[in-house]
Amino acid sequence: MNPVGGGWFVTFEGPEGSGKTIQSARIRDLAEGLGLPVVLTREPGGTPVGELIRDILMAAGQDAVALGARTDALLFNAARAQHVDDVIRPALAKGALVICARYADSSVAYQGYGSGLPIASLRALEGFATGGLRPDLTILLDLPVEVGLARKGGDEQQRFEAGMDLAYHRRVGDGFKAMAAEEPDRFVIVDAGLDPAAVFEQARLAISRLPGLAPLAPLQARAAVDEPPSPALRMNR
Repeated sequence: MNPVGGGWFVTFEGPEGSGKTIQSARIRDLAEGLGLPVVLTREPGGTPVGELIRDILMAAGQDAVALGARTDALLFNAARAQHVDDVIRPALAKGALVICARYADSSVAYQGYGSGLPIASLRALEGFATGGLRPDLTILLDLPVEVGLARKGGDEQQRFEAGMDLAYHRRVGDGFKAMAAEEPDRFVIVDAGLDPAAVFEQARLAISRLPGLAPLAPLQARAAVDEPPSPALRMNR
């Protein structure tokens, strides 16, 4: 655990089609509108190296290039290591709110619960890749996998798991919920089947409860969370 300064690290996780990209962008826009320093990023990607690795993973889905589960885990974590070093830690050191669509929990859900790699090995790999950097808050957008896959339809982003069956995606969804149950202090589960506006309101309320981020609260909830600005807790760094 290496303290890196006073920012906030929030991740959005969930199965395919749960709205991570849309909701993380809406939170970014809200924070910017309030004058807060904010960085929106994603995985895999977020850096030039990460985007090259993303291209490899995209090609594997589109061109039927076979990648084993261990190769997947190593590629995702290679991108993550560069992402943490070049984007996330520097932004946190400057006091920014960092919002990331997918992070290390996705590797555990997909390569671990989905593909059967040992969870302990994946967490060890995560620790090496990230230097122990974990989110202050993870918002799990929970959605039945059948609904999420139907939402995605022919979207190219389904490429990463395009050849996986429904049972695989159900294991992934169950994995996310298992992780949330194991770390209730870090995870907030939001029903992604609600209207997107309602999902956004719940997400911003959860984020506003981090020390110093009360201005992000919905107006009707602001009195309950209003507080003087204070440094965020750094439990996982």
